[in-house]
Amino acid sequence: MTNTDRMNFGPVDSSKVPRFAGPATFARLPRLDQVPRADVAVVGVPFDTGVSYRPGARFGPAAVREASRLLRPYHPGLDVSPFERFQVADAGDIAVNPFDIGAAIETIEGAAGELDAKLVTIGGDHTIALPLLRSAARKHGPVALVHFDAHLDTWDTYFGAEYTHGTPFRRAAEEGILDTEALSHVGIRGSLYGKRDLEEDRRLGFGIVTAADVLRRGLDEVIDLLRQRVGDRPLYLSVDIDVLDPAHAPGTGTPEAGGLTSRELLEILRGLAGLNLIGADVVEVAPAYDHAEITSIAASHVAYDLVSLLALQEKT
Repeated sequence: MTNTDRMNFGPVDSSKVPRFAGPATFARLPRLDQVPRADVAVVGVPFDTGVSYRPGARFGPAAVREASRLLRPYHPGLDVSPFERFQVADAGDIAVNPFDIGAAIETIEGAAGELDAKLVTIGGDHTIALPLLRSAARKHGPVALVHFDAHLDTWDTYFGAEYTHGTPFRRAAEEGILDTEALSHVGIRGSLYGKRDLEEDRRLGFGIVTAADVLRRGLDEVIDLLRQRVGDRPLYLSVDIDVLDPAHAPGTGTPEAGGLTSRELLEILRGLAGLNLIGADVVEVAPAYDHAEITSIAASHVAYDLVSLLALQEKT
């Protein structure tokens, strides 16, 4: 595949090698060690020590890669061929300590900083968003955040632990790595511990678009709201797959009824095209609770849209 000034290495040709054959890299892309450089890297973080309910997201990266075999090189919804425009490669997994959350966070932050590319990260539980945001903020300063999730993930502690999959954005706000004028949750729903959860979240600077808001206000209004809030700031997107209703994503650690459809999520993501996206993740795929790859298929399409959004950025 050609680029304006160099050749990019694209996916394996499915007309020559069947999709079900060969190693399951993301979208059958080349590995990072098979290309001279990468503009965008897809990297896995098989870590779920921070979960509070169902474990199993450590197997998420492998499941999403397997489900991504059917992805094709042209994205008609965004009118972009991401693997032609940019060199995209699979950077493999960041191997982290499964017994020590603090050590794992340090490893993820260090490894993300060493990858000289824009990252789309596949988790793993949502704990991993904190070190990824730290790495992004070192390069770009405090970043805007659009967080897709059923849950706020701004709680203070669980069982006295400050670093879990329910606390990453509380820690990130406290550390000053988020732009508090441009923080949004999308898809929030379900029961809470108390009204104070919402009050504390608001004090951190977050605005909330609930799952019911998406239904009642419509996609165009939600997209416009998010775009206005982000503006031209450097933007990080974090997608917990449980933002989807369990009908669309049963394979996740803390499912909540009443969520988005996969169509709604993908359309909102596509509506953010043209913003200053600098990195993204999709997390909390727990394949042991999945059926017929429903969740991992949805997550693979989310990751593909995230890669495609990055491919629309100007080259740096």
